[in-house]
Amino acid sequence: MDENDRYERARKRVENLKAFYIHLTVYVLVNIMLIIINMVTEPNELWFIYPLVGWGIGLIAHGLSVFSVGLFGPAWEEKKIKEYMDKDKRK
Repeated sequence: MDENDRYERARKRVENLKAFYIHLTVYVLVNIMLIIINMVTEPNELWFIYPLVGWGIGLIAHGLSVFSVGLFGPAWEEKKIKEYMDKDKRK
């Protein structure tokens, strides 16, 4: 892998990390607002939990994809990259 390829992969990872941090920030801010609205308007019904949990599941999935945790880690990435490069050579 040459210097340009390494740079491009690192740049893409930084973009993905930045997108995750933006997603996390929006999640926290919006859910704080929803909690406040819920407590002011209907303190006996805690409806803010539903968007908090639902969106939280999506945020966790996003984080797992960005941080390459578990099954889809760096070794898997390298294997797939080589596989696709070999497939392109044969065409």
